[in-house]
Amino acid sequence: MLHLIYILIFTAIALLAVSNLIRSLVTLSAETQKFYPPNYNLTKNQSYSKQKTVHPELLDEQGRVIEEPLLVMRSVSVDDARSKLDALYDASPSKTIDPED
Repeated sequence: MLHLIYILIFTAIALLAVSNLIRSLVTLSAETQKFYPPNYNLTKNQSYSKQKTVHPELLDEQGRVIEEPLLVMRSVSVDDARSKLDALYDASPSKTIDPED
């Protein structure tokens, strides 16, 4: 008898979980289909003609927006990376002096 109650309770919880999952998926789908106008988040005090401000790191010395990639990675060999990390470690002010040196 106890096994039957356990199975019924587990089935009810599983059905609630699946129905909640389906409801969440439907809600998420509806939210992604909504169209928000460009000035949707403006308050009453802001005007529609106000220009969007740009973060200062995206501007060059003359104040123009940078159109090039901000992060350029170059390949470094393992030995070069290890030597640079060792140099940083050796220059660290918190480095303790080894008795072997």
